[in-house]
Amino acid sequence: MKFIITLIASCIMISCSQEPVVKKKITIRNKNNYSAEFIPEGARLISFTMPDKNGKPTGIVIGFDSAAQYAASTEPYFGATIGRYGNRIKGGKFSLNGQEHQITINNGPNALHGGKNGFQSKLWTAEQPDEHTVVFSLVSPDGDEGFPGKLDVKVTYTLTDNNELKMDYEATTDKATVVNLTNHAFWNLNGEGSGTVDSHLVHIDADTYLPVDSTLIPLGKAEAVAGTPFDFKTPTTIGQRINEPHVQLLIGKGYDHNFVLNGTGMREVASALGDRSGIFMQVYTIEPGMQFYSGNFMQGKNQLRSGPDDFRTAFCFETQHYPDSPNQPGFPGTVLEPGKTYRTSSVYAFSVKK
Repeated sequence: MKFIITLIASCIMISCSQEPVVKKKITIRNKNNYSAEFIPEGARLISFTMPDKNGKPTGIVIGFDSAAQYAASTEPYFGATIGRYGNRIKGGKFSLNGQEHQITINNGPNALHGGKNGFQSKLWTAEQPDEHTVVFSLVSPDGDEGFPGKLDVKVTYTLTDNNELKMDYEATTDKATVVNLTNHAFWNLNGEGSGTVDSHLVHIDADTYLPVDSTLIPLGKAEAVAGTPFDFKTPTTIGQRINEPHVQLLIGKGYDHNFVLNGTGMREVASALGDRSGIFMQVYTIEPGMQFYSGNFMQGKNQLRSGPDDFRTAFCFETQHYPDSPNQPGFPGTVLEPGKTYRTSSVYAFSVKK
């Protein structure tokens, strides 16, 4: 049976004067007692629950229980589908086909995650074709936050019986534009409210990363991770080197950097292990990069369902093209032309280590 939730896609959640036609949490499940909950506001993953090493149901995505709480949060990105452009664009400016475009500035001097009212603030149309799948769609009009072209976007989230959360993105445009879509789930694999993620064991298959300036814009040249606190080629806890006096850690207040992933095509690029729960997450993607964010700007200002969002009580693995690619010709391109279809996929696979 097909369930359809129709919402006003162009309405911005925090400024819409009318309530959406339907407000509903959407749950997808598999046969192994895994479940993921979403809301159409932001096409947002609000919870992910699975058994830990003792069989105890454990929520590993931090968040709230209502759309109103997400709208009021000082952190707008919890679990959201991010666009049009994930990560930062320097000065919010880029040139395309000889024309300069100005994106809304919302992160110091830069545009972050699509501008002030990016896709995290939109009401998406949601369709649930079966118990494993939810499909979100959105029409982003020409000029939305300053981006050119009308963009038709679709993201499909699927929870398989192999304990994989698949994320498949598509987009088309009627004018040349830039696109970089991702999901911004905040993970704590020991469970919501279990404290910091410092003891999580992380692996990232990347020989290089992108150093950034004081506003977190890439300087343009990848540097080797070897011999630095950014070397996660051998599994290392998040907290082991995060407080070293490395200039890049000082700029980001920890890890908030794009890793240049090894390989091409769909491949395993990263993993994380909750040391107390035994929950193990592996990340597969076709993307060239992944932003590893260690929750450095969490300040305890928001009351989540498990308590305040305290410093470094969650981390993010955001699969992506590189930050500021529209301004850096040496980076993989993010331009989408009319008649072409943007497609990307990432998979978060879960298991338990006892």
